[in-house]
Amino acid sequence: MKRFIENSWWRAGLVFTLVLFLFTGGLEQKTSAQGSNCDCVPNEVIFELLNPANLPVVAAQYGLNPTPLGQVGTPPTYRMQITNGQTPVQIVNAMAADARITKEEVNRKLSAAEREGLTWTIGHSWAIGHSWAIGGSGKGYNRQWFPDKIRLQEAHNHPQGSRGAGVIIAVLDTGIDLTHPAFAGKLVPGYDFVDNDANPSEVGVLRQNPSFGHGTHVAGIIALTAPEAKIMPIRVLDSNGEGELWRITQAIIWAANNGAHIANISFGYPDDVELLKDLIDDCGDGTTADGKNFPEIGEFRLAVIAGAGNGGTSAKIYPAGEDLDGMLGVGASTRSDRLASFSSFNGGQGGDWVEVVAPGENIVSALPGGRFGVWSGTSMAAPIVSGITALVKAKNPALNPDPLVDRVKETAVDIRYGSPQIRIRRVDALCAVLNNQECPIPSMPANIAGFENFGLK
Repeated sequence: MKRFIENSWWRAGLVFTLVLFLFTGGLEQKTSAQGSNCDCVPNEVIFELLNPANLPVVAAQYGLNPTPLGQVGTPPTYRMQITNGQTPVQIVNAMAADARITKEEVNRKLSAAEREGLTWTIGHSWAIGHSWAIGGSGKGYNRQWFPDKIRLQEAHNHPQGSRGAGVIIAVLDTGIDLTHPAFAGKLVPGYDFVDNDANPSEVGVLRQNPSFGHGTHVAGIIALTAPEAKIMPIRVLDSNGEGELWRITQAIIWAANNGAHIANISFGYPDDVELLKDLIDDCGDGTTADGKNFPEIGEFRLAVIAGAGNGGTSAKIYPAGEDLDGMLGVGASTRSDRLASFSSFNGGQGGDWVEVVAPGENIVSALPGGRFGVWSGTSMAAPIVSGITALVKAKNPALNPDPLVDRVKETAVDIRYGSPQIRIRRVDALCAVLNNQECPIPSMPANIAGFENFGLK
C-alpha cells in the first residue's frame, strides 16, 4: 500500500516516496504455450481473417457466437465470444494451425507499470524516507530537478523555442483529476473506455487503490513539460491499474480521430500483442509489415510514447518492445544521468528497443484532490518525452510521427559509462527544439566518463 504524508510541503520531516511497481525479467508463458489460464478477459478471443466470408464457418467450428463483439482493420480483426466452455487459451491453441486464421490471441490484460500484484513481478510498492513532502503546495512541482536536467526552461524561452502550443497529447491511463489546478486551461474533451462515458475522471480511493492517481501524475508531468499543449484524458485502466487489449485499441483509434498528435502510454505486458502492434505501426507511418491497415483512423497519424517497464532487466515489455516506426520506448534515468536501477534496458537479443531515457526517479507531479506527490518509474519518464515531442511538433507541424520521434531520439545526449559499458540516450528539450542547431553541449558530472556529442548512432 502506498503511503502518503499530507502535511505541508516545507514542514515535512519524513517523507515517503511513491515508488513504482517492478517488472521482473521472467516472462509468463505465451498464451499459445501449455496451460489453460491467462491474464485475459474470459470467454473472448481475438483473431484476423484473411477472408471475411469464412467467419460463419470459423465461428461454428470453434464454438464462437457468430455475431462479433467488435471488428477493426483490413483484413478484419474480430473480437468474438466463446460459447462452448473452452478457455481463451484453448481456442487460441486450436486456431494456431488453421490457415484461414492469423494473429490469433486472447483479449489480454495490459497493466500500468506501477500496478501491484502482477504475477510476473517480484517487487511491491515501498516507502523510502526522502526530502519531498506530499501536500497541497505546488512549489516543489515547479522547482524540482528534472527541468534543469533536460534544459526545459531554455527550450521554452529560447527565441526559437517552443511551449507546445497547438499540440494535443492523449494520456491513456487511469483517467485524471479534471479539476486539479495543474490542468487549468489545458484540457480537451476525453473519454472513459472503462465505464463508456464522456467523464474520464479517475475512480478510486487514495491509499486503498494502489494505482489511483497514476494518470493524474502522468498528465501533470506533461503539463509541466509542454505547458501550452493540450491534454486529452482517456481512461483505459481501472482503479486497479488494469486494462484490456481491445479497449486500448479502441481508445487509440478514438484519440486519433479526435485530433491527438501524440499518445502517452504507461502500461504493458511481457508478451507480444499483435493487434496493438499493428495499430501503432499504422498510426506511425500508415503501413504495417504485412499490409494491414486501419480505415478507422483514415489519414490521421499520431506518435506513440511508451514506458519501457520497470523490471531492471533487458526483458521486453510490450508494446514498447515492438520498436515500431513512430514510437519511442522510454527508460528512466537518475539525477546523475545514470540508468535508474528499476528501468528496463537494452541487451541480449532484444536489440535497442529502449530508444531513449528521461528522468524517472523521484518526479513531483499532480495527485487527485489538488495534491502533489513523488513517484518513480518509466511511467514518469514517458510523459517527459511526450512533452518534448510536443515541443518539437509545435515548431514543425508538418512532421509525421516517424521523423518526429526520430528528432527527439537523435538530439538526445549520448552517455556511456561503466564496465561493461552502459549506453543511454537522455533526452534534451533544448536540442530537440533547435534540432541541434546552435545547441551548446551541457556540462556533465565529472564521474560520468565517455560523454559524447549528440546524434550518435
